[in-house]
Amino acid sequence: MAYLALARSLVHPQGGGLRLHYRTAGRGPPVLLLHGGWGERAYPWDAAMEALAVEHRVIALDRAGYGGSDDVPALADGFHAAMAEETLAALDALRVDEVALWGHSDGAVVAAFTALAAPRRVKALVLEAVHFFAAKPASLPFFRDAVDAPERFGPELAALLEQDHGARWREVLARGGRAWLRIIARGLAERGDLYGGRLGEIAAPTLLLHGRHDPRTEPGELEALQRALPAARFALVEAGHSPHTSARAGAESVAAAVRFIRGAWPAGRG
Repeated sequence: MAYLALARSLVHPQGGGLRLHYRTAGRGPPVLLLHGGWGERAYPWDAAMEALAVEHRVIALDRAGYGGSDDVPALADGFHAAMAEETLAALDALRVDEVALWGHSDGAVVAAFTALAAPRRVKALVLEAVHFFAAKPASLPFFRDAVDAPERFGPELAALLEQDHGARWREVLARGGRAWLRIIARGLAERGDLYGGRLGEIAAPTLLLHGRHDPRTEPGELEALQRALPAARFALVEAGHSPHTSARAGAESVAAAVRFIRGAWPAGRG
């Protein structure tokens, strides 16, 4: 298992150091994969890594509090932006300067904040199942179950989460659920987006990869996202919240993302 050490992380409650687990494959221009709010094993990157590793150095990072990385007691308000800073620190530790980012769900939000924080470093951006609205009333029961009754998601998922996070898997879901319940409450009161109106400042070429049947997407959210990023390419596939692992659209989704990322670098570089 591979680890990197951060002397300081904004995700740490006292701003202290953290150790992050990652896995890597391939050689060439680097691509960083950022998992969603349940960790990687719920929606594994295996097929994406295999496809990308043909031409790229691909890195799948466990963010703080997930998988093999050090634990954190809670996700504070603004945790997506804090994890973006953590992502940049991790890239520094890995000696990676320019990078393509592919984020899923919460990881897509982190990837977007990373592109806003360091536009020079992000060569391409794949935002898969990205959240845009802060107000997500249709998802309130989902996040309440994550806090109070994670077993309702079924024994198969529970086994995957325990494999990824160990005995802390219920708390991984609960702290993410608590953080999102706060986000939704503020969103319902303020009617803003997650990015403070800044998403359109993203300079990197962007692919919006989204499932047509994503249950975490509110009515009108995709249209608002496209208005915020009018230059982005849009791939809408027959999938739910995880196109890259979809039985029906997984191969199509991975191929679309790989083609898009390949175009971020001049031919022959790497």
